[in-house]
Amino acid sequence: MTFFRDTFIVFRRQFRLAVRNPAWVIIGMLQPVLYLVLFGPLLEPIAGQLGTANAYTLFVPGLLVQLGLFGALFAGFGLIGEWRDGVIEAERVTPASRVALLLGRVLRDVLQLTVQGLILIGLAFAFGLRGSIGGMLLGLVLVILVGTACASSSYALALATKSEDALAPILNMVTLPLLLLSGILLPMTLGPGWLQAISNVLPTKHIVDGVRAVFRGDLLTGQTFWGVLWAIVLAAAGLWIGTRTFRRQNA
Repeated sequence: MTFFRDTFIVFRRQFRLAVRNPAWVIIGMLQPVLYLVLFGPLLEPIAGQLGTANAYTLFVPGLLVQLGLFGALFAGFGLIGEWRDGVIEAERVTPASRVALLLGRVLRDVLQLTVQGLILIGLAFAFGLRGSIGGMLLGLVLVILVGTACASSSYALALATKSEDALAPILNMVTLPLLLLSGILLPMTLGPGWLQAISNVLPTKHIVDGVRAVFRGDLLTGQTFWGVLWAIVLAAAGLWIGTRTFRRQNA
């Protein structure tokens, strides 16, 4: 019970901070919305060439994964500010579970990602998204798992670097290849064979394909299986790395 209480206390504090300063929530939501509004309509005339009857069923899953990746990966910047202000040092002297210090923050990020994802899906319906409602909810769950992995890893990196100047280039070095090679904006099947071969190595590519599959209602396919599997693996690995770092840094 103490662990859950500690987790809730950390979550409540982080949630209040987010509510008081919603700028980052809005900024994180702005990019995928702009893609939806300004780029989505360009895909409608060529939906048939992309192998789908509804361009948004192809495009929105990628935007959701992008939201989970970029929104959560940059969560560590806030932790560096807390470390600089002495918050992390103050938490170290409490009997609170070191795992709870991580999970409370990750839960805040998961809640934020869930709300943003629901808003994005709702807006996409206004633009013409059609598909399986149950599949869309499952797709959102996969995105939440990705966000869990990214947020946990980001917090671990933040504690390891303790500097925005060091964290920023590391994250930029990771996010740009993921954006270009995971098929987030367009399916990688449109690319040459060598590019597809590189893309197939990335777990995020299979997650994007899996989210697209469940959005279409294809729940029992190989794409769905690999998407679900990689999302679970990444979430477990991210939590393990984050937990290990918090325990070591707070020992």
